[in-house]
Amino acid sequence: MKQTLTFLFSVAILFSSCGKLSTEKTLNGRWHAEFIINEKQIPFVFDIHHLDTDSATAYLINGAERVELKGISKLGDTLTIPIEAYDAMLVATIDGLKMKGRFIKNFLDNDSGIFFEATRSDSVPRFAPISSPVNISPAGKWDVLFIDEKGDTTRNVGIFALENNILTGSILTKTGDLRFLEGAMTSEGFQLSAFAGLSPYLIETKFEDKDNFKGKFYTTRGKTQLVGKRNDEANPIDPYSLTALKKGYKSIDFTFPNIDGDMVSLKDSKYRGKVVILSILGSWCPNCLDEMDYLSPWYDENKDRGVEVLGIAFERKDDTEYAKKVLSRLRDRYNVKYEILFAGKVGTESTEKALPALTKVMSYPTTIFIDKKGIVRKIHTGFNGPATGLFFDDLKTKFNALVDNLLAEE
Repeated sequence: MKQTLTFLFSVAILFSSCGKLSTEKTLNGRWHAEFIINEKQIPFVFDIHHLDTDSATAYLINGAERVELKGISKLGDTLTIPIEAYDAMLVATIDGLKMKGRFIKNFLDNDSGIFFEATRSDSVPRFAPISSPVNISPAGKWDVLFIDEKGDTTRNVGIFALENNILTGSILTKTGDLRFLEGAMTSEGFQLSAFAGLSPYLIETKFEDKDNFKGKFYTTRGKTQLVGKRNDEANPIDPYSLTALKKGYKSIDFTFPNIDGDMVSLKDSKYRGKVVILSILGSWCPNCLDEMDYLSPWYDENKDRGVEVLGIAFERKDDTEYAKKVLSRLRDRYNVKYEILFAGKVGTESTEKALPALTKVMSYPTTIFIDKKGIVRKIHTGFNGPATGLFFDDLKTKFNALVDNLLAEE
């Protein structure tokens, strides 16, 4: 805590100046912001509401997505916006209707953060408009090839919509999706960005013809080459084909502590004779949050049918107090009524030790469907969330059909 306070004080000193006076009320409204990462400007947008009251709240905006950030505060010219879901924060110094600051990850010791600057404006769009955008619409489905710096490739699916010169959509990988992307057309292609509290994203593309594009995908970790080909029949890899039980196993077994420290096992009477949905997750994982946003109300509506849900969390630190803090926030945020257990630090070694019956866990979340006899029937990798549109609808349909079939079994 002392190191964090010292860093925040340093940020305030670094950006402070004899600037224009600003009041809390003048700071309410839309802010256009940009991260500066490796000389790349990655735009993002957020709103501030009620900064002059005790219910001050900010919202990160990506297309239809609104990520609520509570507990924001202003002390002098220093504004702090907690991002509790990812154990991070935005902290900035305000100068009139502008601010400069950093995106800081609290779980990292002495994190220097990522620099950003923002301007208070209700009219500035995410990307600056151009007078002559390319006359090709990217709306529809695409095969999108990711090519990393080693030359390794992965096949993904892009799905985009263009309306009123605003481009939205997502890219589905074999382990989930990039969630809500928002952008605009350029003179040669299109650009998209997103920031929901974990990591900034930027995609820049150039059309080769109406059915092909090339581009780059930028994150804090570096850049990835993109190759896109229009394909109305594009579909992601079968999510049930990526993780399985090892040879000789039909079921899984475990005992882990819940948020309150009580030990919970799949053999407990609460789960015997019931269909169990087991979600392997992390509080730091955006697709896990999408799944929890779906599972929590689903469980409330279906728990009396003889079905239970269990979460097994792998966190950034192998620390029970840290896990209790972040998982309690997660539980409260999504009003979760089922148990969330802590299994250790995220990583292949931890998942193999905690769940030795499984082949490699490819993604968070990984969802395991267990029948009334305790037999593992299906294992689903990743989660296609609401940003993926029809793919999200398809996931929900298949999810419910699978559970219905398992419940119908004698």
